[in-house]
Amino acid sequence: MTQAIADLVARYDGRAPRYTSYPTAPHFSGAVGPGTYTEWLGALPEGLDLSLYLHVPFCDRLCFYCGCNTSVVRLESSHRAYAKRLIQEIERVGAAIGRRVPARHIHWGGGTPTTLPADQLVAIMNKLREHFVLDAHAEIAIELDPTSMEADRLAALKQMGVSRISLGVQDLEPAVQAAIGREQSYEQTEACAQAARSLGVHSLNLDLIYGLPLQTVDSVTRTARRALDLGADRAAVFGYAHVPWMKKHQAVIEEAMLPGAAERYAQQQAIHRVLTEEGGYVAIGLDHYAKPSDTMATTSSDGKLHRGFQGYTTDDAPALIGFGASAIGQLPQGYVQNATAAAAYGKLIDEGGLATVRGIAVHDEDKLRRDVIEQLMCGLNVDLVGTAEAHRADPAALLSEANAGLPRFVDDGLASWDGRRIAVTEKGRPFLRSVAVLFDAYIGRGDESKPRHSRAI
Repeated sequence: MTQAIADLVARYDGRAPRYTSYPTAPHFSGAVGPGTYTEWLGALPEGLDLSLYLHVPFCDRLCFYCGCNTSVVRLESSHRAYAKRLIQEIERVGAAIGRRVPARHIHWGGGTPTTLPADQLVAIMNKLREHFVLDAHAEIAIELDPTSMEADRLAALKQMGVSRISLGVQDLEPAVQAAIGREQSYEQTEACAQAARSLGVHSLNLDLIYGLPLQTVDSVTRTARRALDLGADRAAVFGYAHVPWMKKHQAVIEEAMLPGAAERYAQQQAIHRVLTEEGGYVAIGLDHYAKPSDTMATTSSDGKLHRGFQGYTTDDAPALIGFGASAIGQLPQGYVQNATAAAAYGKLIDEGGLATVRGIAVHDEDKLRRDVIEQLMCGLNVDLVGTAEAHRADPAALLSEANAGLPRFVDDGLASWDGRRIAVTEKGRPFLRSVAVLFDAYIGRGDESKPRHSRAI
């Protein structure tokens, strides 16, 4: 890496949100609770389509790097109790809406959703079909751990109608896997992918991570090249977020073992080169890749890509309903989040209500800034004047922020700015979050004594 690039990385390697929502989750509060959520559900407009998200906060093992809301729970009785509560929550949300609303996308995340018994996975899916309208083209996606996929869970995928799976690969180097507590052979990953495809799953996504202990440019290059052999339709490449103040188990990973900012950047660039130059994938936004024929690539080229809590998506449904512990929902009026801990979530459901504990109402300015940030994160450009006009808003504040913050990005070749439109360059792609921060009106609000976000690069 040249000194110029190293200096560039050092200049922009602050902490920044990933912008899967705006306002971001640290700004949610208890001012939005189950009563507000019930009102918002009942006010969903006629003709509105939904997306659905189900969170299962259990794993068979806890990987040291994990930033998800999950814990190791192996008791089948606990899994069945949680599934029962998910079904109860679905029933209550359906009752609050008061009618069967079309759902075009369902995503199962975690944790490891397939820790739930196979019959319960199918029962939950059937309950969703009872309360929501799913057409034949609805995408049903689920996250899998290749090391813990039993035959009955694989068979359940077919009954559930799963069309897309996401496999956590992270890294294929044995030393790195040992350092992060995730031993997983290439053969296990390949067998899981092949088994899912044989059951009718037509799309495969892989997750890779850089910035982990003991990783080097050479090692992530080897992992990326091996991952190409799996023939994934999409890949997500994330920088490891070391946030031990939020995820206590990450303290097992010593800070000294982690690559610095310049090395992280070099690793990200190495994976990018393998996927785009050797694999023929199209770069999508900040950290996703897709085959040119995949709908994510075509949606991106058409300027219709979106960004939500599961990252980049082709789904343009204007509302998201979240089920399960820590699940976040997005409605026209704002965001809601369930109790984070599985025990607290279960207690609230057992009491007969919804499990909403916090959220935030969004106002016109939030919606404008959310649109600006999403356009930057998805398409690497935004017309500030045109976007403000679409929201019937005065662009003066946005233009002032751009004029104040963009010159250094322009001078460094990371973006262009003509007084109206911002265009982030290919060189600037890894720095997208740093550009988006310029338009975040919530940055600096509240208690800043502790870091809230991961490194931007």
